Amino acid sequence: MVFEIAQIEIVAGKAEEFEAGVSQAIPLFMRARGCNGVKLHRTIEHSGRYLLVVEWTTVEDHMVHFRASSDFQEWRRLVGPFFQTAPVVVHTELAVHSGQFI
Repeated sequence: MVFEIAQIEIVAGKAEEFEAGVSQAIPLFMRARGCNGVKLHRTIEHSGRYLLVVEWTTVEDHMVHFRASSDFQEWRRLVGPFFQTAPVVVHTELAVHSGQFI
């Protein structure tokens, strides 16, 4: 299991529209090969900054299969107009875990 973590800076005043676009896009992710879940976190300290966290079975499920799909193009159509800058994306794997995490 790997996590795609995308830091997304959005245009000022567009939070509501951006969040609506992400909500509309969740089915696009959930039907993608290897996608096990999606969460969007709003950063408290930095207005207009979000962290999109997507759980994938493999990095290739994200970078090869999803990125090459028409669903990825639809994702970008829904949320891309709200990006202030290009998202910064990293992939992580769990190193240490303790307890239940929601």
